[in-house]
Amino acid sequence: MRARLLALPLAVAALALLSGCASAAPAPAVTAQSTASSADAQTAGTCTYSAGGAAAREVTIPPSEPAVTGTVAVTLQTSAGDIPLSMDADRTPCTVNSFVSLATQGYYTDTNCHRLTTSGIFVLQCGDPTATGMGGPGYRYADELDGSETYPAGTVAMANAGPGTNGSQFFLVYEDTQLSPDYTVFGHMDAAGTAVVQQIAAAGTDSGGADGKPKTPVTITGVTVG
Repeated sequence: MRARLLALPLAVAALALLSGCASAAPAPAVTAQSTASSADAQTAGTCTYSAGGAAAREVTIPPSEPAVTGTVAVTLQTSAGDIPLSMDADRTPCTVNSFVSLATQGYYTDTNCHRLTTSGIFVLQCGDPTATGMGGPGYRYADELDGSETYPAGTVAMANAGPGTNGSQFFLVYEDTQLSPDYTVFGHMDAAGTAVVQQIAAAGTDSGGADGKPKTPVTITGVTVG
């Protein structure tokens, strides 16, 4: 069964469950964005960002030619502490291009990380200004996968609602997690950043369950690139 990325209970789409997980916890998912067709696939050297869903915040669509290359240093400044990230713009040029574009436009500033999972799947999901799990930037783009994707602690990957539906939501893996290789891995946290997310997770969810809003509210107060 294809795993879907995180969707909170208020999401309109049914949750797909991961097979093989003892907890049968739903994978991280965005449920409000429409599915991209095969025509949306990236061509060599360029990126295709297609209109999809209502924008949670007004943004300019990223340029089709990636603006960054190589390793891109990013710091998520959060209410729980700084989370430094290292992004691979050579391996996932369109994903990093989108993230950097949104970050520099202030899209992620003053947004809350809306979902924490603490059993079977160990992720903190962020990137939705509505904090509902349903918000996106008003565009979508194709996955950047080669089938070798794994999700150990420290991984930063895109949430989606199926093939070609990447938008703005992403998840931070704080403990080794087994997921199907369906989620674009575009970066990694350093040890200090992973520790910040682990501390958030240690407090659990606001409901005390294995899947919900983090009990410790986490606000992204800013994002620095470079």
